[in-house]
Amino acid sequence: MTVTAVPTPSSSLKTLPASCDVLVVGAGPAGSAAATQLARAGRQVLLIDQHDFPREKVCGDGLIPDAHRALQRLGVLDQVLAVAQPVSHVRCVGPGGGWVDVPGRLAVLPRFKLDHLLVCNAQAAGAQLATPVKFEKLRIERDQVVGAVVSHGGQQVEVRARWVILATGAAISPMIEAGLCTRRGPTGVALRAYVHNPAVRDQLRHLEVVWHKALRPGYGWIFPCGEDVYNIGVGAFQGGKDERAGPQANLRRVFEAFTRVYAPARALMAQGTLQGDLKGAPLRCTLDGAQFSRPGLLAAGEAIGSTYDFTGEGIGKAMETGLLAADALVEGEAAGLGEAALRADYERRLATLRPKFRLYAKANRINAHPWLADLVIWRAKKSDRLLRRMSGVLNETSNPGNLVSVKGLMRLFME
Repeated sequence: MTVTAVPTPSSSLKTLPASCDVLVVGAGPAGSAAATQLARAGRQVLLIDQHDFPREKVCGDGLIPDAHRALQRLGVLDQVLAVAQPVSHVRCVGPGGGWVDVPGRLAVLPRFKLDHLLVCNAQAAGAQLATPVKFEKLRIERDQVVGAVVSHGGQQVEVRARWVILATGAAISPMIEAGLCTRRGPTGVALRAYVHNPAVRDQLRHLEVVWHKALRPGYGWIFPCGEDVYNIGVGAFQGGKDERAGPQANLRRVFEAFTRVYAPARALMAQGTLQGDLKGAPLRCTLDGAQFSRPGLLAAGEAIGSTYDFTGEGIGKAMETGLLAADALVEGEAAGLGEAALRADYERRLATLRPKFRLYAKANRINAHPWLADLVIWRAKKSDRLLRRMSGVLNETSNPGNLVSVKGLMRLFME
């Protein structure tokens, strides 16, 4: 994949500190967001990741409005948009071939670049970065997390911390070790590839999301990354009675079906050059399947299921949960909250997100029943009000579940 220049972070620490205020495990969007805000608040932060940066991450790479808001708060939105591919709308394509363009503030930036920028931003804020460092286990004293044991430079090292933030993504081993994992299996899976193809430059300028019975219980996508490179992939989510539901789906077959039933996907692959291999990843969605904290530790990001069901969008919500963790620590300590009260405050903050996740879980029925997409698209072509509601889903001002609820479906014929 062609990669434009990205900032180079300061050298990774050669020797880990024996202690810090906050140890953040995982330098993806959630971990980097938390580290940035905590360092700005004057905390001594050690941010570790098992990979050197820049590093690749399997993702759709789409930045929807919630990601823009989080990036704005982190002070890095302009820097991200300067290298991202701007997009004006999402083209929703139903199994019957009908489509509707839903406007929104959108962009695409491969995680190879985005996560690198976020790590650099955390360092600029004052966080110390150490890579590659592998989390091994927590250090616990009288049921209180007081740090962690990590592998660094071929040796195991103990780092003590007042707080540990686990932001380890879909890798559940750290969450299991912490005693926070209540669902080991993923709720979805995704497979994507990067393809270079200048021939489709004029046809694929927007985000394309495609539903078809051959793609059940999920969908296919094509997102332009710039420089004539496209992120093409498929995802499948748990739900319904389909025997292939969610993690059981054979995504390579679904990917082949996508390139067979959708002409733009077929043209992209037939005439383009694959940049690297097809790569897959599990998804943890719906804010279910994990506890959020234990004494001395907060968990954030996809580790706690911060990815949306139905769409698989997770970048914005991962950053948002990381920011909530940082806010809870900074504001809780300033208010003199005890450890238990501070953790309870963090969990209350996360609870405010649950209604949105429940609504996306309801909307997930479209993935299992793609004919619903045809119905919504058909009406959206005739109703400006419905189109505005769909745009509101992107902006999180509309209820996605209402589009496919019984009441919502009845409204489709009455608007």
